Amino acid sequence: MSGREGGKKKPLKAPKKEGKDLDEEDLAFKQKQKEQQKALDAAKQQAAKKGPLVGGGIKKSGKK
Repeated sequence: MSGREGGKKKPLKAPKKEGKDLDEEDLAFKQKQKEQQKALDAAKQQAAKKGPLVGGGIKKSGKK
């Protein structure tokens, strides 16, 4: 038994994936997704600036 046989074996390299041919619909869909993600990020930043939402609903005093 030689010293090189033991231990973890390296996995075979996967072949490189070919670039997909994207048509107009795919490109438009990806662009729309990017815009939606940007809008969502902007909304998250705006919400973080304002702080937690308070109020709304019925407030109960501790009295009975």
